[in-house]
Amino acid sequence: MANSRAKALARQVERWDAYHDVWLGEVKPPTDYGRPVRIFVKRRLNNGVYRHSYYLATIRLPSKGLLMASYHARGGAEVEQFRNDKAGLSLEARRKRSFLGQKGYILLTDLAHNLLADFHAKALVGTDLEGFGLKRIVRDLLNFPGHLVFDRQGKLVRVELLSLKQFSRELCICLERYCSGPKN
Repeated sequence: MANSRAKALARQVERWDAYHDVWLGEVKPPTDYGRPVRIFVKRRLNNGVYRHSYYLATIRLPSKGLLMASYHARGGAEVEQFRNDKAGLSLEARRKRSFLGQKGYILLTDLAHNLLADFHAKALVGTDLEGFGLKRIVRDLLNFPGHLVFDRQGKLVRVELLSLKQFSRELCICLERYCSGPKN
């Protein structure tokens, strides 16, 4: 993340400590995150130019080096999940200029992620569409022209989808299952 925020944080570092081929520093959080947060800045030399990135940590570790070791030892599951979320919800293309705008956007994408995960678990598991990831659900399934028809009490009566589209029959069954809720 070689950006202006990382550079600004790097200017606030009072002491740099060597860690392998980089230097690490710590700064005070510029805003209240609602819980204890530590901000670590990493400086590395690349083609004669210092590049900076930063990490926010909520875990308590005794040293910056131990934090970086823990960061590098983490599993790949969250990386895959973040990659799927970024692709499926188009996160890489959307940035807000203000901190509160970006925070609101992140909360909305968290909500979208949770709703899509719920849809996958309740509607797609056990069907031919079970293997679809977030990106394919958004791109291939939920991007369908059609209508959900409800009665006056709000109960789903019918799902009408453009039947010429791929997966329309399977999606119709999944949507009926999802909208019907649990069987009593």
